[in-house]
Amino acid sequence: MKHQKKEHRVIEGQIPTRTYQDLRAECGLSGKTDLASEIGLQNSVHSVMIEIEGNVIGMGRLIGDGGCFCQIVDICVHPEFQGSGFGKMIMQNLSDFINEELPSSCYVSLLADGNAYKLYEQFGFKETMPSSRGMYLSKE
Repeated sequence: MKHQKKEHRVIEGQIPTRTYQDLRAECGLSGKTDLASEIGLQNSVHSVMIEIEGNVIGMGRLIGDGGCFCQIVDICVHPEFQGSGFGKMIMQNLSDFINEELPSSCYVSLLADGNAYKLYEQFGFKETMPSSRGMYLSKE
């Protein structure tokens, strides 16, 4: 269900641990322990949140070394606010940071779940296949 445009704030800076964990759960993303969240969040290269009426309804992060390699992660918008342009706002903020703050040779990657690739294509992201294949290792 799309909401009418409400007053929102774009907030840059470290995402609070509980906010991060709660929003991931509300958006259907995997859970992260307190320790993992605290370590990861404090080591973000750049983080952004969207707040409406005092509640964080969306977020996104850029992680990596800030020079050679970075990855966009944790792009999520609370289901009640999906389809209202907030994901695009988050990506625009991250894209602006990438273009203004990272070296031109920095390789920025992401993993697109479902149809999210349609959003990321708007910001210049392309599939890596067949020249490379994304892979992962999960400790769980």
